[in-house]
Amino acid sequence: MQKAEDELPENNLLGRIDSPDDLKKLHPEQLPQVCDELRQMIIDELSHNPGHFGSSLGTVELTVALHYVFNTPEDRIVWDVGHQAYGHKILTGRRDQFHTNRKFKGLRPFPSPDESKYDTFTAGHASNSISAALGMAVADKRNGNPSRRVVAVIGDGAMSGGLAFEGINNASITDNDLLIILNDNDMSISQSVGGMRSYLTQLHTSRSYNKFRYYVSRILYRIGLMNDQKRRNIIRRNNRIKIKLTHQNNMFEGMDIRYFGPVDGHNVQNLVRILSNIKGMHGPKLLHIKTIKGKGFEPAEKDSAIWHAPGLFDKDTGERIVRNGDGLPPLFQDVFGETLLELMKENSRIIGITPAMPLGCSMDIPMKEYPDRCFDVGIAEGHAVTFSGGLAKEGMMPFCNIYSSFMQRAYDNVIHDVAIQKLNVVLCLDRAGLVGEDGPTHHGAFDLAYLRPIPNLTIASPYDEVELRNLMYTAQLPDQGPFIIRYPRGRGILPDWRKPFSPVVIGTGRKLKDGDNIAVLSIGPIGNLAEQAISAWEKESGKTAALYDMRFLKPIDTSILSEVGKKYCRIITIENGAVTGGLGTAVVEYMADNGFNPVIKRMGLPDRFIEHGSTPQLLHLCHLDCDAIISTLDELTSEPEKPEQ
Repeated sequence: MQKAEDELPENNLLGRIDSPDDLKKLHPEQLPQVCDELRQMIIDELSHNPGHFGSSLGTVELTVALHYVFNTPEDRIVWDVGHQAYGHKILTGRRDQFHTNRKFKGLRPFPSPDESKYDTFTAGHASNSISAALGMAVADKRNGNPSRRVVAVIGDGAMSGGLAFEGINNASITDNDLLIILNDNDMSISQSVGGMRSYLTQLHTSRSYNKFRYYVSRILYRIGLMNDQKRRNIIRRNNRIKIKLTHQNNMFEGMDIRYFGPVDGHNVQNLVRILSNIKGMHGPKLLHIKTIKGKGFEPAEKDSAIWHAPGLFDKDTGERIVRNGDGLPPLFQDVFGETLLELMKENSRIIGITPAMPLGCSMDIPMKEYPDRCFDVGIAEGHAVTFSGGLAKEGMMPFCNIYSSFMQRAYDNVIHDVAIQKLNVVLCLDRAGLVGEDGPTHHGAFDLAYLRPIPNLTIASPYDEVELRNLMYTAQLPDQGPFIIRYPRGRGILPDWRKPFSPVVIGTGRKLKDGDNIAVLSIGPIGNLAEQAISAWEKESGKTAALYDMRFLKPIDTSILSEVGKKYCRIITIENGAVTGGLGTAVVEYMADNGFNPVIKRMGLPDRFIEHGSTPQLLHLCHLDCDAIISTLDELTSEPEKPEQ
C-alpha cells in the first residue's frame, strides 16, 4: 500500500517516485538527494531483511542517472547479476514491496522479466549482460526500431567471465549502437591519470564534439572517402593518440569500441550529462565508471567481501548480528574448508581452486595458511575446471570448489578437459539442492542429472559431515580419477564431526536400518530427513521401512539395488535434486534392466524452476519435507501388493 503523497514528509523525494517518469520530473540538482534517500532505504531494509548489500549501494548514482536519462522500459537496461539492482527495483514501481525482497512469494532476489517490464533479462549468473544486450540491439535494428537504446551494466567482477569477452568481441564487429557500462569497483582496468585524462573524457563525451564528428563522417561516406574499414582504422589511430597522451592502455581501446572514462560513478549529475551526450552515438561504446562497493556505509566500504551479503546488521553501529554457532552442527562449507586444510597438511600435491567464492565455500580457511596453494580464479567456472585439469595432468591434486548452479557453465570443461582424460580432479559442488532465498538461478537442482551420463566420473554425496570428510579423503587417494562430491547449503547434524579419516569403498552404499514393508533409498543429507520421517511413520503405522544411504550415484551400488529388487515390491527414492535423471531415474533403469517390477515413487525437485523462499518452505512446496515423506509411505504401503512375477 503506497503512502498518499500528502502523508509524506515535505522534503521526501523517493516516496513520490513510483516510476522513472516521476524521477524525470525532478531537476538535476535534486538527484543527489534522491540518491541519498535511495541509499538509506537500501541500508534500512537490508539491515533486517538480508540480501546482497554492497553492490547495490555502489550503483545508486548510476541507477538514478540511467532511469533519468533513458526512456525505460522502452529503452532496455540489462543488469549483469542482480547484486547491483536493488535501487533499480525501488525506482521501478516496487518501492513499497521492497520489504518482501527474497521472501517467499515476495520480490525475486534478482531481476526477472516475470516480475517487471523494467527487468529486461534474467540476471543471476554473471557475465551474460553484454551478449544479451547485443542480441537485443541487433534485433531492434532488424525489427525497424533503431531509436530504442540498449544498455548493458556489467561489474562486480563479472568482467572476468569469459562470456563477457565473447560478447565484447562480437559487439566490436557487429552493426549495433550498444552502450556498455563497466561498473569498476575493484578491477583496476585503468586509473585516472591527472588532467589530460579528465580533459579527454570531457571532450569525447561532449555533445557538440560528437555531433561535429558524426557530421564530418557522413560527408566523407557520401563522397567515397570513408568506409567501415577506414572508420575502424581512424578509431584505432585515435586510441593510439590517447594512449600516448595519457600514458595508459586498456583492452577496449584495442577494439573498434569507443571508450569513455574512467569517470566518477558517484557524481550523479556528471553521469547524467555524460549519458545524455553519448546515448545517441552510433556504434558500440563503453563507459567506464569507478565506484566504491558499499558506498555510503563505512563498514561495507572497508570490507567489501564480508559486506557483499552480510546477513543481519545494526544499521546505526554497523555491527553484524551473527548468531552464535557454539554447540550447533557446522556449516557443510566449513567442514569442507577445515578438512581441506587438514588434507593439505598431509598431501603436498593438493591445490585449492575457487571461482570467486573463497568466503562462500570456505576456501579462505586453507588460503590463510597456504596462500601459494590456493587460487581464486575469478568468475570463470570453465577456466577453474580446465585449470584444475592442467594441474592434475602434471601430478597435482586439485580440489576445485564450485557452487552447483554455477557448475552448469563448466559442463563442457568437465567432459572435454577432465573426464575424457580420467584426470585426478576433485570437484566439490557446494550449495547442491535447494538453496533458499536466492531462488531459481541459484538452486543446485540439476548436477546429479547432468553429470550422471558422463563416463569416468565418480559422483557422491555425503549423508553427514563425517561422510564428507571421508569422501574428501578418499578422493585424494592415488588414481581415483575425476571425483565429484556434492553437498548442500547450511548446517549438518553432527556437532562432534572431527573424526579420524576412513576411506570409503567407491560405489558402495549403506543399509541404515532394516524393515519389512517398503525400502527407502536416499542420497546425500536429505537422507536424515527421510530417517526422521520413517521413525515417525513407523510409530504411527506399526509398519517398518528399510533405509539405504546410496552415497554414490555413480558407480551406483548394484548389490543394494539387487537386494532391494528381490525383497521389496515398493520403493521410494529421495534426492535433493531434479527428479528427472538423478537417483530415482537410475533406480528405475536398474530395476527395468534386471527384470524387477516394483512400484517406485521418485521424490525430488519437480520438473519446473523452483521459486525463492526459506528451505523449509521450498521443501514443503516441492512435496519433499517430512510430512510429504510420511504421506508417501502411507500411500504406497496402503496399496495391495502386486503378485510375484
